[in-house]
Amino acid sequence: MERNELYPIFLKIHQVNVLIVGGGNVGLEKLTFMLKSSPDANVEVVAPKFLPELIELVNKHDSVKLTMKKFKKKMLKKRHMVIACTDDLEVNKRIYDLCRERYLICNIADTPELCDYYLGGIVTKGNVKIAISTNGKSPTTAKRLREFFEEIIPEDINQMVLNLNEYRKTLKGNFEEKVQKMNEVTAALKNK
Repeated sequence: MERNELYPIFLKIHQVNVLIVGGGNVGLEKLTFMLKSSPDANVEVVAPKFLPELIELVNKHDSVKLTMKKFKKKMLKKRHMVIACTDDLEVNKRIYDLCRERYLICNIADTPELCDYYLGGIVTKGNVKIAISTNGKSPTTAKRLREFFEEIIPEDINQMVLNLNEYRKTLKGNFEEKVQKMNEVTAALKNK
């Protein structure tokens, strides 16, 4: 049976430099979901032209910059991650190859073999965030799972997280003792 071997991480996207190349529908989609999850994401979007909706979105976020130019390799300087979503496959492939040379992680939209990472479904309730991956096989399944989790996770889960954080601060003992106590206090959660 095939297995998802992706390693999930949660990036502090406001502390890294992100480049999105492409100002069309896919660029708008990638930026929209990024800003929904991380409203202060540090992003530059580069394209010769932009959808009006993308310009409107960027105008609401001071941390996002638009650059109306064709992609040039010097635009990769001081980047941490890149998303390429132009409608030109040769440009996307060139961006991917240039990123590989520079050890930059890169996502070429709708081209799984040219992706170092995927952008999955995300559920956010306060401090709780769940990322969903289908290993790049079915974005629709990730979307449906996201909708499911948004419904079943209680709205007050954030208060529980905050309460447990305060409780954790009061615990005495070494790391293992604290972990054991927190496991005891939260054991009821897995039985719900």
